[in-house]
Amino acid sequence: MWRVAGRRNTPVCVVESDPQLSGVPTTGRRRHTGRVRSSLPADRVRAQVAGLAASGLDVPTFTRSALHALGRAVPFSAACISTADPATGLVTGTVKAGFDEHHDDEWAYFEYEVPEPSTFLEVARRPSRVMALRDETDGRLELSPRFTGFIRRYWDFGDELRGVLTTEGATWGFIALFREGARAGFTAPEQAFVGGLGGALAGGLRSGLLAAAVTPAGPQVDGPAVLVVDARGEIASATPGAATRVGELGGGPLGSAPLPLALLALVGAARGARVGGSTPLVPRVRLRTRAGHWVVAHASRLMSREGTASDVVVTIEEARPPEIVPIVVAAFGLTPREQDVVQLVLRGMDTGAIAATLHLSAYTVQDHLKAIFAKVGVRSRRELTAKVYYDQYAPRLAAGQAVGPSGWFRPPA
Repeated sequence: MWRVAGRRNTPVCVVESDPQLSGVPTTGRRRHTGRVRSSLPADRVRAQVAGLAASGLDVPTFTRSALHALGRAVPFSAACISTADPATGLVTGTVKAGFDEHHDDEWAYFEYEVPEPSTFLEVARRPSRVMALRDETDGRLELSPRFTGFIRRYWDFGDELRGVLTTEGATWGFIALFREGARAGFTAPEQAFVGGLGGALAGGLRSGLLAAAVTPAGPQVDGPAVLVVDARGEIASATPGAATRVGELGGGPLGSAPLPLALLALVGAARGARVGGSTPLVPRVRLRTRAGHWVVAHASRLMSREGTASDVVVTIEEARPPEIVPIVVAAFGLTPREQDVVQLVLRGMDTGAIAATLHLSAYTVQDHLKAIFAKVGVRSRRELTAKVYYDQYAPRLAAGQAVGPSGWFRPPA
C-alpha cells in the first residue's frame, strides 16, 4: 500500500516562512489593538495591493508581496492564501506564511469532511464574504471542530479571520489570517478591511494563472491517470501514469510523500459531498502543472457490493478546449459579455453572427472586440484565438507531437 497521509514534514505546496511577510513575529505573542492602522497606511496598503494585482505577477510572487503589504495594516502571526477553481470553489493550491509545519492532509479532512460552519465554501455563501472565528462562536472556539481538532493541536492561535476572494462574480481564492494568544481577536474594522481587499486579491490570483511560463511538454501520459484512495488514506491502486501526473502537479513519488494539496482537497470533498451541501457531488478542478499546462482532476466515491462508499477514485487527464477556454478567458479579466463574445469568436463566428446570437448591434460587437483585444494584448481575431490556445497546443506542436486517435496529442515515442 502507498501512504497518502503518512508524512507530516514534507511540504506539498509553495510555502513561505519569512517573518517579514506578516509584519509580526511568527513565534511568541504580541498584543494587538484590534484596529486597522491609521487611514494613510491603510490607503497605501489598498493602493499597493491593487498595483500588485495589475502587475502580471505569478501567483507565489503576487501572494508573498500582497501578504507583506497587508501585514502593515492588519497584523497577523501566520497567513495562508489559497487559489480556487472558480467553477467549483475548491482549493487548488496555497501559499503560506508563518507556518513551520505542514499538515495538508489533516487540513483537507477538516475542511471538507467534517461538518463545520466556517469552511471556505460556507463563508462564500455570506454576503460579507468574511468571518472571524472568535466572533462567529462568541468567543467559544471549542465549538469549531476544525479549530479544536486541528489548529490548536499544532499552533497557539487565538483567532482566525477567513475571507473569500471574489471579483466580477467569480471566486478565485481564499485568505486565512491567524493571531497568537487567547485574546488576540480580529475586530470588525479589520474584517471589513480584509473584505475590501478581496476584489484586488482575487484579480491578482486570476491574472497569476496566466503568468506562469509554459515549457514544452515533458513525459506524457497516454489517457487518464487514475488513483484509488481507500478509507485509511492509502493509495490502494494506481494506473502506470499516475506517478507522472502527480509529479506534474508538484507531488513527490507515490508512497514516499503526500499527494498535492489540490488532490487531497478533492479526496476530502468527494468523501464529504452530500445532496444539498456546498461541495459538488463530483468535485472537479482545473489545474496548471509545473510546466504550465492544464489538466482536469475529479474524484468520486466507489460503491462496494455492500453499498458502502469508503474508497475514492481520483482521475487526472489533459484538459480539452471546452474545459480550459472558460477559465483562461475569465483570467484575462474580461466582463461577462466580453467572455460571451470571445466564446463565439473561438467558434469561428463573424461579427454579424455574433451580433445576432447575442442580440447586439454589429457596432456594439466591434466595441467589445476592441476592448477584448486591449485586455488580452492582441490585434486580431487570429491572434486572440492563438493566445487562448497557446499554452496547450503550441508547445506540443513545436515539439512535433502528432495527434493520436483520441483527438489529443500522442505521447512521444
